[in-house]
Amino acid sequence: MKTTGGLRLPWVRIPPPPPIPDAPRLLASLLACLGLAACGGAGGSAVGGCPTGQVAAGATCSVPGPVVSVWVTWPDRSRLVARDADLAFLAGTAPAKLISVDPATRFQSMVGFGATLTDASALNLTTHLADPARAALLAELFGRTGGGLGLSFMRLPIGASDFSTSRYTFDDMPAGQVDDALAAFSIAPLQSATLPLLKAALAANPSLRIMATPWSPPAWMKTNDSLVQVAGITATLRPAAYGAFARYLGRFADAMEAEGVPLYALSLQNEPGYEPPDYPGMRLDTGQRALLLGQYVGPLFAARANPVRLLEWDHNWDAPGEPLGVLADATARPYVGGVAWHCYAGDPTSQAQVHDAYPDKDTYFTECSGGGWAPVWQDNLLWMVDTLLIGTTRNWARAVMLHNLALDETGGPHDGGCGNCRGVLTIDSSTGQVTRNEEYYALAHFSRFVRPGAERVASTTGVGGLDSVAFRNADDGSVVLVVANTAAAATTFGIVSAARTAAYTLPAGAVATFTWAP
Repeated sequence: MKTTGGLRLPWVRIPPPPPIPDAPRLLASLLACLGLAACGGAGGSAVGGCPTGQVAAGATCSVPGPVVSVWVTWPDRSRLVARDADLAFLAGTAPAKLISVDPATRFQSMVGFGATLTDASALNLTTHLADPARAALLAELFGRTGGGLGLSFMRLPIGASDFSTSRYTFDDMPAGQVDDALAAFSIAPLQSATLPLLKAALAANPSLRIMATPWSPPAWMKTNDSLVQVAGITATLRPAAYGAFARYLGRFADAMEAEGVPLYALSLQNEPGYEPPDYPGMRLDTGQRALLLGQYVGPLFAARANPVRLLEWDHNWDAPGEPLGVLADATARPYVGGVAWHCYAGDPTSQAQVHDAYPDKDTYFTECSGGGWAPVWQDNLLWMVDTLLIGTTRNWARAVMLHNLALDETGGPHDGGCGNCRGVLTIDSSTGQVTRNEEYYALAHFSRFVRPGAERVASTTGVGGLDSVAFRNADDGSVVLVVANTAAAATTFGIVSAARTAAYTLPAGAVATFTWAP
């Protein structure tokens, strides 16, 4: 990842918050029921349309519509994906601000939500936690029972990244030597930590999908014979190595499948528009990527018994012309399954720009990291939910992944690159204490409720500072609505669906997930 350039990424590590509560928690005071509208109060709403034990004289508080379950996170962290009082859809007077949800109008289906299992993440999860604690944490992250997040999409580096303890690939050779036959190929570096964790995650969630990305091909395939930039001179893939590079990626897919961890998707290069001097990387321009996809990697993967989706770009929002250029190539285009995006420059509307030009190509959001450059927890949470989750899915993302799943208290280990990044989790290297960061709660508001195969459905957004996105789960037809209040004050609004309204008041800076049966 690249963290320079004046990016607006407001995140910072915080002390460990309490775990997600499972039991409902009612507020001390609730508004009285008004007519037939569902009742809403500051941060809480009434079961069945009226406050428990406080039915207003003469009010009608029957429940002709489905009950709406509510989970909230408040900016002061006093409630973290906590169950609030239920609402009810009722006929009658509605608040002035409305979020309309139409489950019949459907858009992209969802693969899921998740993070990257870097070497650092695997090391922290493996070495700093006892076996029972690690097993419980993996069940919490990937399982769906007992309030588990149900994370269902994970990114995996092919070789070392900046979050590794050494620089390596799966076919390293002495300087000056090549291995076109890939005789030295081996995924042995994954055997001790990464593969056992992936298999445990798959056992907890069989719907988990894995995307793989190289930060750099083997040095002998590159024009500078190095995994990193040397002396400020741009290096790239040698034309004579295009075939070997395609076979290298294919061998990796085959090896992972043989381990029982098949790949769902693969991109050619992490951040191909940036070549770092202190961690593995490589520039790969539009023409090179189109040539690789059209004549080498694309045909090789299309011939596999279990094809892997090939994703183009895997870099920032600010350069939509890059994937558009590759997709304009008639030879490459049939092999491109989708476009992957990062957050470090630009905004999510670039996703829609490319999707509108090529609507048959999927959209995936594959990397964004928080870190010590932004100190306000509540701002961080709100930005992540509003931009990275609501913004990306409203702009066609089928999956949303943040960066490191777990880093230690120093933001590592890392070898170059970002020195103050933060993971979804922070695991203390001395005590094993697990801190669930802003990323964790942002993902939880989506991944716990929006299951793989769900479809995004039509909903209004941006009303009175309320940004939102809605989904319909494919297995039971249940509807999920996530709302972030970006306004400076608490806002009362109505959720409108099937000609009924449920009212709720959301504090400023808070996030809420609403679910109801069809």
